Amino acid sequence: PTVHSITHTPSIMSGKGKGGRGKGKGKSKGGSTSSASKAGLQFPVARLNRYLRKGKYASRVGVGAGVYMGAVLEYLCAEILELAGNAARDNKKTRIVPRHIQLAVRNDEELNKLLGSVTIASGGVLPNIHATLLPKKSGTGKGKGSSQEY
Repeated sequence: PTVHSITHTPSIMSGKGKGGRGKGKGKSKGGSTSSASKAGLQFPVARLNRYLRKGKYASRVGVGAGVYMGAVLEYLCAEILELAGNAARDNKKTRIVPRHIQLAVRNDEELNKLLGSVTIASGGVLPNIHATLLPKKSGTGKGKGSSQEY
């Protein structure tokens, strides 16, 4: 009886909630673990595997393909979100908008190369003024030598 009461007492969990989306379902002993959580990823490994199979990219798709693809996508997202969050903080904003993603991608050499042919909607352009368009320093000759004189 004491062991039985210990197993059903609610334990302190991490901030992930109960794990399932259903209601009223307690912790089951033989609960299935998702392939994403087995791989330690946030991206859905099983869904990526299904997309790879349904997409007919190859006649056979290995189990590790979805894991690898999920890890790569998760890394890219984390990298872009990190840089975009820095860009948002630089602009004194708490929310990331497409402009911040654009600034993050275009200021990073490798991400800019990867997403070189990509247009980000509502992203704008990098602030850039060509050096020849900037006003010249007035150090030599005050009135003479102006480009407007003939």
